Amino acid sequence: MKLLLTSGGITNPSIEAALLDLLGKPIAECHALCIPTAQWGHQMLGPQSVRSFIVGDPQRGMTTMGWASVGVLELSALPTVGRERWEPWVREADVILVDGGDATYLTHWMLESGLAELVPRLDTVWVGLSAGSMVMTPRIGADFVSWTQAPDDRTLGVVDFSIYPHVGHPMMPENTMADAERWAADLGLPAYAVDDDTAIVVVDGQVEVVSEGTWSQLA
Repeated sequence: MKLLLTSGGITNPSIEAALLDLLGKPIAECHALCIPTAQWGHQMLGPQSVRSFIVGDPQRGMTTMGWASVGVLELSALPTVGRERWEPWVREADVILVDGGDATYLTHWMLESGLAELVPRLDTVWVGLSAGSMVMTPRIGADFVSWTQAPDDRTLGVVDFSIYPHVGHPMMPENTMADAERWAADLGLPAYAVDDDTAIVVVDGQVEVVSEGTWSQLA
């Protein structure tokens, strides 16, 4: 699995170029699946925001980029469908586009569905937006848990660092670099604080930051 972990989506040419490099072929030749599941776990999101992600928001790319096809994969439905049916859909996709929301809720359904076990073995590009990126980290910190039934702040731990997203976002004035430093100190893990013009590429354990904005590597 190749990871493109973003805060705000495909928001600038540098992040788009990184995506194209990971895909290894034009977007118009790639088949995508989008996962809106994390939204259902966030207290401020719901049917309208899920629809917006699926239909597409040109400002953050993702589903509006001209893919050969875009399908919807709702993880909470997968346990009732049967793995023999849904696993081929995932394996045949060139890219999986994963929206934000609550990363602990997304973690729950990735484990419950069996997708978490499959993901590390896929030759597919995972493009996360906010929680869709944070789900791959070991922990997200209590500040970012919105799902009321979350047992704790643990996520999948596919990568060995945590992510503080949306630094400096005008709608999230509390997301400052100073707060990110406090958050990282509480976690006690390697971490990155990133704004919406920054992405983290992870391939075979190698980490590269791609940015036209603001970011910091935190101890």
